[in-house]
Amino acid sequence: MGNGLRQLMTTFWIGGMWVVGVLVAPALFAALDRALAGMVAGKILALMGWVGIVAGGYLTIWWLWADGLRALQNGRFWLILIMLACTLVNQFAVFPIIAGLKPAMVNASEGLFGGGFATWHAISTLIYLLQAVLGVLYVWGEGGR
Repeated sequence: MGNGLRQLMTTFWIGGMWVVGVLVAPALFAALDRALAGMVAGKILALMGWVGIVAGGYLTIWWLWADGLRALQNGRFWLILIMLACTLVNQFAVFPIIAGLKPAMVNASEGLFGGGFATWHAISTLIYLLQAVLGVLYVWGEGGR
């Protein structure tokens, strides 16, 4: 499996997470009303989730193909697995909960630990932040591969 495709997948996934989180989402909230910005950002994040699933799956296979079971001894392999797990949790557990809570935005005043939209949004944001930081660590270690 090609090294070029591995690099492309890495760039698209990790670079995409940072572009969306640092540039796109803040620009949306600065330019649009909160509800519309949130809707558009949610759609973009869901698309990035699918990018993460495809790229994370490919990178997992690439590491196993290239290194066999020795991949399990490589910290960068585990970074990809943890990032992929974060993507799967957000995409298939947290995002559906948030989507279900959006119609009940009246309860958003429950606060961070009230179990409402704000709580799940904070959880999703923390998962995304963890994933983005792990992505930086993965790219930072690229010189060793």
